[in-house]
Amino acid sequence: MQDPKQRTHFWIGNGMLAGALATLFFLGPLSELLGIGAMVLWMALAGIGMYFIMLDKGPKTDHLD
Repeated sequence: MQDPKQRTHFWIGNGMLAGALATLFFLGPLSELLGIGAMVLWMALAGIGMYFIMLDKGPKTDHLD
């Protein structure tokens, strides 16, 4: 079974990526309101989302070979 903390990180990452996708859909109106900040917002959401998803990757430290 997976660690519940890792599952939480996975869902937080997916939520952030969903927010990044919504930002892309509304990038035109957002850029009128925020200017270059709209692109910065999109990059931040995508980067943080990928960070949280990648926290689950890699070998587990409790496994013995």
